[in-house]
Amino acid sequence: MTLVQDLSIIGAVSALWLVAMVVPGLDFLLVTRLAMMRGRAAALRAAFGIALGVALWGLAGFFGIHALFVASPWLYRALKIGGGLYLFVVGVRLYRASWQPQSPAPAPADLDRRDVRAFRMGLLTNLANPKAPVFVSSLFAAALPQHVPVGLGLTCVAAMWAIAAGWFSVVALMLSLRRFAGPFSRARHWIDRVAGMTFMGIGARLATERAG
Repeated sequence: MTLVQDLSIIGAVSALWLVAMVVPGLDFLLVTRLAMMRGRAAALRAAFGIALGVALWGLAGFFGIHALFVASPWLYRALKIGGGLYLFVVGVRLYRASWQPQSPAPAPADLDRRDVRAFRMGLLTNLANPKAPVFVSSLFAAALPQHVPVGLGLTCVAAMWAIAAGWFSVVALMLSLRRFAGPFSRARHWIDRVAGMTFMGIGARLATERAG
């Protein structure tokens, strides 16, 4: 394959993935909430957790996880149930927290622990989405040639990681500005309730709907 062909393939994958990232979903909701409630550091950690999840799904998609799901449908069903339950639990915690008084500003050590938790939450929220491997596999099937070199495939995965990290970092930086954080901090309880119910609703649907 020529360099022009390689760049064309990378460009196609990147364009499709950028559209997928910009469309608001659970990842966007998580980063938005953290940016407004916990500040820039926590939101950025979550953004890079999400980006790591994207890279892992990209690698899995490139190396044929969709074919594995077709051969063993119970694996996809297990992923849907497990991911749905995780999202539901996250939603319950957010909803319960919305009824508690707003806590004072945490100490620096508490911020460090919260930032680590934010990274883990970003990673697990992304990995809990059972639609991700199917979407990534479909994207690769549509954009990559049949006999794609491993190096080109890994470059596409790296591009997906960079797009996810860049986009959600921009979201984290913009929405953590004081002009946004102040009003939303006052509406923290309602934000947590809406976010919690959204996570619970999507989690319940994923855990209970029939595989298709």
